[in-house]
Amino acid sequence: MTTFQDAKDSFYLLLRNGLATLNPDRTIVVRGATRPAVLVAENELPSGSAEQPLNAFVLHWGAVAVDGSEAMPLESARCTIQVQTSGSPEVAGMDRGRTMAAMRAELQSLLAAGSAAKASYAGASATAAATPVFWSGVVAEDLKETADTLNAAYSVDVFAWREP
Repeated sequence: MTTFQDAKDSFYLLLRNGLATLNPDRTIVVRGATRPAVLVAENELPSGSAEQPLNAFVLHWGAVAVDGSEAMPLESARCTIQVQTSGSPEVAGMDRGRTMAAMRAELQSLLAAGSAAKASYAGASATAAATPVFWSGVVAEDLKETADTLNAAYSVDVFAWREP
């Protein structure tokens, strides 16, 4: 039986791999490894810092809801994607708005398809599922400004059929 974890993993990998293709320069260093700037908050080790990484997409998952009215229950959860930027040091952060706009455009591009293949990553290799993972449009939740950063949150409702 596939679980909603498979949908979450598939959604994350779509974003991570898509960002690596769309903007290979948008990377982040996590525990000494450089990788595409997409993180799942629940999967990261505590860093000792309460600060969110800059210029990265940080995914936060809400509770899973189940609609069991059909033969294959439909599961869903809201994914909140947080973004924080202080702009470029070369221009003393005066491009924060442009950086935030570029990241918003990247996110919308990455999610434009509306669905993707779903797979289970629980074993040594990925196992394809029979049904896809799909999602709603991106909704901008808020944009906050501090002295040094712009912070935005976007939400996407993610859906997947629970397979036998």
